[in-house]
Amino acid sequence: MPYDVTRLSTALLNDHADTTPQDFLADALDRIAHVAMVSSFGADSAVLLHMIAQIDRALPVLFIDTLALFPETVRYQKDLAAHLGLSNVVTLSPDREELFLTDPDGLLHRSDTESCCQLRKARPLARALQGYDGWITGRKRHQAATRADLARVEVEPETGRIRLNPLADWGSERIRAYLDEAELPRHPLVARGYPSIGCQPCTTRVISGEDERSGRWRGTEKTECGIHFIGKGIARAGQEDAA
Repeated sequence: MPYDVTRLSTALLNDHADTTPQDFLADALDRIAHVAMVSSFGADSAVLLHMIAQIDRALPVLFIDTLALFPETVRYQKDLAAHLGLSNVVTLSPDREELFLTDPDGLLHRSDTESCCQLRKARPLARALQGYDGWITGRKRHQAATRADLARVEVEPETGRIRLNPLADWGSERIRAYLDEAELPRHPLVARGYPSIGCQPCTTRVISGEDERSGRWRGTEKTECGIHFIGKGIARAGQEDAA
């Protein structure tokens, strides 16, 4: 990379302490050479995708089709991309040979959810991110305890990539307000009790009063699929070990 990652990431944080996600994104995309957005096309993905579409409809958007998604998610991905005019959605899938050898009957999620997520999500994304200097996620602090300290900018010490989290400080009400104001199409499963949507075998409905991610890997201690651990040892921008 032709620039100091630590200095750049710290500058982005300092320059955008109080700016909108749109201004933050526009500046980050101008400063970082090769950036992709990673989107699940899930419950509130339309918000960040809409912001991206206002800046650059040709920005690469990486969509991980684990081959175990809800059919509604696959249809929503196509419909939403067309609605927003996104012209560079790249669908990622698990390696077919690895899938055949490791999970030929599609039941790995029952015995080893971590390995299943690595096979179907983390490894395909890690391969796709090679060559990128940064990537954009839709993670938010309110979603889970594991994300409570999420910063707008992170650095992957192992890869040197910058990770951008434009909506880190947005809550559910702000998300809903944006969806309404922009008149964005909703994921069809949200109205059926799925405020957080992953793979079909590992996602259940959420009842009133539960955390919105409680339907993910219900009955286990698992809270993340593992794609946000790519790069290892994620650090806040500005930390001394972020280089």
